[in-house]
This record gives sequence, structure tokens and C-alpha cells, in this order.
Amino acid sequence: MSTKLLRLLALLFTFTLLAAACGGSDDSSDGASGSGSADAGECGEGSISASGSSTVEPITTRAAELYEDVCGDIQITVDGPGTGDGFALFCTGETDISDASRQIKDSEAEECAANGIEYTELLVAFDGIAVLTNPNNSAVDCLSFVDLYALLGGESDGFDTWAAGSDLGAGLGSDVAPYPDAELFISAPGTESGTYDSFIEIVLEGVAEESQGEEAPAGFIRTDFAGNAADNVIIEGIAGNDTSLGWVGFAFAVENTDIVKTLAITEEPGGACVEPTIETIADSSYPVSRGLYIYVNNDKLTSNSALAPFVEFYLGDAYTEAVTEAFGPDAGYVPLPDDLKAETDAAFAGAAG
Repeated sequence: MSTKLLRLLALLFTFTLLAAACGGSDDSSDGASGSGSADAGECGEGSISASGSSTVEPITTRAAELYEDVCGDIQITVDGPGTGDGFALFCTGETDISDASRQIKDSEAEECAANGIEYTELLVAFDGIAVLTNPNNSAVDCLSFVDLYALLGGESDGFDTWAAGSDLGAGLGSDVAPYPDAELFISAPGTESGTYDSFIEIVLEGVAEESQGEEAPAGFIRTDFAGNAADNVIIEGIAGNDTSLGWVGFAFAVENTDIVKTLAITEEPGGACVEPTIETIADSSYPVSRGLYIYVNNDKLTSNSALAPFVEFYLGDAYTEAVTEAFGPDAGYVPLPDDLKAETDAAFAGAAG
């Protein structure tokens, strides 16, 4: 896990979930919100395009829906092909906003720079990555990072049963191996997804380096499964196979608890197994948690008169509802604590001038 994410998650210990979750719409423009809100005279003209993470897409979509009630003449398009695909569009100037479930990679930042695209990174929420199987899989309830590496890491290419990873897991200290002698059907994000990248960084990378050495010649993750950028397709794959294994953003998992089973996770073998919940993501006790971001094109904040008012509204009047109600009252997103929200607001204010 990156140092920055560790710092951010540690700060969540101070976050009081109840205050954020229970705040009504009248509170969403108070001190924890942006510096103001848009009205019909402040909407600007034109259209706005946002693309990227399918995990962040519902938050941006909800903010856009709320904005249409205020600025109905502004057309906002939002789609979620994946964080990587979103940055590919953003760094060639094709979109105004890039939704991201991870921070921008160095190679992507270099592409933006080569094309003269300057941007502002805005942390907007936290999310957990839920590890899933089918409800009929009663043999497994908790896995460690070691177990997940033994089944999904670079050394597991070709393993077509859970049991095939048993020797690797046991050799790395698993207290769960041997694993069930059952088909291992993987339904998970593809390489274009920020959730794919975040899972590697948080869960697999450290174990891979311990097992293979820092060069990790076999790679961090197995390459023999067909990943998908669409979270709903991943959910369908998990639900359709009794001995499946995969992962999605927690916000999608909570919408599908009737057809998928969420596994508890521990970072170290023998550690406390922690289920992903709003509370465990908020207090950082769930070990597979991450930040969610939007990236805004700085030049377009000036050239597109509709963009700055929308982002201000997104971070202001729309913020609480967009983050906590994108999937209804039991949404799987965790709003920022006040201190981090203030940093986001300040970053946007600096970019917007």
C-alpha cells in the first residue's frame, strides 16, 4: 500500500461516520462542503464530459443528476470504461474530468505532460475492495493476503483449482491452506480498471516481492483469466459459479449481497479476519481500502465556463448525497473526514483561481 494511502487511511480514525451519514441535504453546504454552490446565473455555457473509473462513475453521475436540477441547460456525460481508459482520454484532452479509483500513474502523467494537459487531483471519497465468492462456497470465509496471492498472484498462472495453490500458500505461511479441491473460477477486473491496479498494489505486490524477490519475475498477478471493466459483469460471474473468486469495489458488493458472498480479509496469516463494512473502511481496520479521485483539466476550468461551477457544486451542495446516496442509503462509499475534505476544497480553489 502506498505511503500516501496509508496516511490518508490513518486519518480516517478520526472520522465520525454518524455525523457524515446522517447529515441532511441542508447540511451539505456547511463547513465540510465546498465554498459555495451554483445557481441558474452561475452555470456557464456548454457541456461537460467525464470518463474513467466504474467505481467513481455513480458518484459523478449522481452529482450530475443533482446539477441538472439547478443548471438544466448544461449537458454532462459520464461513463465508466475503467480508470486507465479514462486517463487515456483525459491525457489527450478529450474529457474534462477523469474519474479514478487510484492515483494517476507516472506513465499517464507523462502522457498528459507531453500533450500539455495540466490537471488537479481531487480526493473525493474512500472505498473498500470486496473479495467475493459464491454464497454456496461454504469452505472459505476468510483469506489472508498470502492466500489471495497463492490463488491470484503471478505464480498461480495455470492453477485451475483452489487446491492447486495449496503448496504455494503453505510455503508462504498460510494457516488456511490446503484450499478446497474445487474448480477455481476467477471473475475480476481487467487491466483497464483502477480496481485491478489497486488490488495488486494493496494485496499482491508485497507478497510477490517476498516470494519472488524484488524483481518478481513471475509478475504480481496471474495473467490467465479474462478480466472485465464492468463491475456488474464481474458480479454475474461470481454469482454464476459455486466456487468463484474475484473482487470489486465495495459499493457494488453491497448492492448484491443476495447473490454474492463477501469474504473477510486479514493482512497477515493468523490475523483478525475483518469484513468490509462502512465502519471498517472508515476506521481503516479493513485492510483492502483505497482513495477515490476525480482529476480536472486545469485549462478547461478557464475555457469551459460550465466546468468550474459543476465541480464546485460536486464538492459543495451535491457532495454528501452524491457520495453517500449514489446507491441509496446503504451506499458503500465513505465520505472524507473534515480535514481531508478541506484539503480537497483548497486544491480545487487553487486550480479554479
